[in-house]
Amino acid sequence: MDILRQLKAFYWPERKLLVASIVFLMISTALGLVYPNLLSYLIEEVIRPEKFERVPTLALVVVGVITVKALNQFLHGFFGGRLGNKVAYRLRNSAYSKLQQLSFQYYDKAKTGDLMSRLTADLEGIRQFIGFGFAQILNMVLMVVFGGAMMLYLNWQLTLITLVTIPVLAFLALRFEKLIHPAFREMRQAFSNLTTAVQENITGVRTVKSFAREDHEVGKFSIRSDAYKDNQIGIAKIWAKYFPVMELVANLSAVILFIAGGLLVINDQLKLGDFVAFFSLIWYIINPMWQLGFHINNYTQFKASGERILALLNEHVHVKNKPDAIVLNKEQAKGHVQFEHVSFHYPDKSNAVTDINIEAPAGSVIGFLGPTGAGKSTIIQLLMRAYNVKKGSIKVDGVDIRDLDVHSLRSIIATVFQETFLFSASIRDNIAYGAGNVTQEQIEYAAKLAQAHGFIMESQEGYNTLVGERGMGLSGGQKQRIAIARALLINPRILILDDATSAVDMETEHEIQAGFKELMKGRTTFIIAHRISSLRHADEIIVLDDGHIVQRGKHADLIHEAGPYRDTYEIQYADYLLKQKKEKAAASNVVHMDQKRSSI
Repeated sequence: MDILRQLKAFYWPERKLLVASIVFLMISTALGLVYPNLLSYLIEEVIRPEKFERVPTLALVVVGVITVKALNQFLHGFFGGRLGNKVAYRLRNSAYSKLQQLSFQYYDKAKTGDLMSRLTADLEGIRQFIGFGFAQILNMVLMVVFGGAMMLYLNWQLTLITLVTIPVLAFLALRFEKLIHPAFREMRQAFSNLTTAVQENITGVRTVKSFAREDHEVGKFSIRSDAYKDNQIGIAKIWAKYFPVMELVANLSAVILFIAGGLLVINDQLKLGDFVAFFSLIWYIINPMWQLGFHINNYTQFKASGERILALLNEHVHVKNKPDAIVLNKEQAKGHVQFEHVSFHYPDKSNAVTDINIEAPAGSVIGFLGPTGAGKSTIIQLLMRAYNVKKGSIKVDGVDIRDLDVHSLRSIIATVFQETFLFSASIRDNIAYGAGNVTQEQIEYAAKLAQAHGFIMESQEGYNTLVGERGMGLSGGQKQRIAIARALLINPRILILDDATSAVDMETEHEIQAGFKELMKGRTTFIIAHRISSLRHADEIIVLDDGHIVQRGKHADLIHEAGPYRDTYEIQYADYLLKQKKEKAAASNVVHMDQKRSSI
């Protein structure tokens, strides 16, 4: 019931459909009680007194009852179906909206296959129960109550004797529910693991094939498939153990009725018509009780699905707006960024960055250099408020970003990530993704700045060329240039290039950098790079190691200062420096020879 209470906001607005579905089902159930009475009337008032002229009228009454009952069953299904679909629709939209609100911290551990399972299989389980399962359980209760009341009216002693097995049946049903619910919870998790394996394999199919690991992937999938199969077999064993026992106990009521009721009829203590009606009523009660296990099965599936959906809907949002959050005006924002004693650590990990102080005036270019894991990307993610800082503060135009509206903050920032993501859409739509309504001229201008216009026009469909899932069909460099064009198009106040030219050759990088120089004017730019060629023109270069700033300054100063920057410079420019050294040595030899000749 706690699951139903928490889901109330999704089905209660459609309570008219719920009430209508239940009312029509109650009418249909109540009409089922007409048959036992008609049987009793047929035997006692028609057959025994031999008044057969009443048979046609009785037949018409039966046809009328069947017709009305069928109509009510149809209306129950119609309104129940609409209720289930509307609830699933609202839940699906709410769950998807929640996925958009969740912060990076949630997605660090979330699995795509698991989330897909929740939005499909789990929602279907909830739809079926809300639309039909709940009403069917209520119907079962009504059938037992209505049927039991009529049986008590006919003969209360026989009723008590006949229904003596009902408590045993209820005990078995509760025991069944206690075992089947954990099994269904495990089944849902096993299914999500299975879908995750499929999703990861399809996404990484090129990696799988390049390493010839198809057999390994088949084996990995088989393990998860076996786990899902074993879970299904376990559930089948529980069914096989309890369903026959429950059916046996339910049918014992009919056996008891035959014996006890037959003796009463023989001793003229019960009319034959009432006995036949009683026999019809016992099946009226036994049938829903026998299906109790089936209803519990549906309920436990709903409960397991509801728990998984509610876990998503109730997931804590780590990064969210304050009630009085300040909305940045994109046109008036300048892009002045300040990091003041910023420290941060990921959950259950040591500090990723410690005591970071950075001053980035509007329009300046700040470069970051350092080994993998030094904290470069973390600093940028903190600026985007992907995570909240643990200590210190980050300010944009003098305002702490925790006081700013998250959406408006990110609207003035454009990011080109190292791992490029493209949508399954046209190249035009991918470039225009962050800008909304833009002209073709604006799209082409951004593509030209990113050195993407040339290869786009070489495609048969040009800007209408459809990009495969995750950019399949394009090279790494082509995808990166499209991502750069996408960032440039929104005209950001703050531009972040997270190793944005790592997938292009040196010549293309030089061309893109030339375009960046024009674009960076008036914009605060943060560049993360492993190539010093991408950083040498920065106003300040910050060298990180293990989350600490170990060097900072301009390129011209850092190459003359002992430290990791000069070490990196010497490694990357080893050939150039060697050549320069040889030229100096050769020039020195020439001077030495000239001096020697002069002395002679």
